[in-house]
Amino acid sequence: MQLSVEKHEGVAVVTVNAEDLDVSNADDFRREMAPVLAESSKVVLDLGRIRFVDSRGCGVILSCLKHVTEAGGDLRLCRVNKAVRTVFELIRLHRICDILNTQEDAIRAFGG
Repeated sequence: MQLSVEKHEGVAVVTVNAEDLDVSNADDFRREMAPVLAESSKVVLDLGRIRFVDSRGCGVILSCLKHVTEAGGDLRLCRVNKAVRTVFELIRLHRICDILNTQEDAIRAFGG
């Protein structure tokens, strides 16, 4: 899995360059996110290319959320398509993690 990482106003914006976030690549995602989470407690995950997410995919996102909140930060999600958002709503992820329409909205949500 390839992640693209950019810094904007002290926020790490991570674009997930895959169509699926599932059991086949969740460990790769976790490994590639580790240095990002070590450097930044304010993270935006751009899921615009993700078309499918399973329980392992949800689990690694929750793991990222836990890591940043323990560091005093937060995680925002953006560009989530309807099918993936439905999964997030089923597990109530949208209640503990903000889901915004654009990267700009997600960055702004940090108050920057």
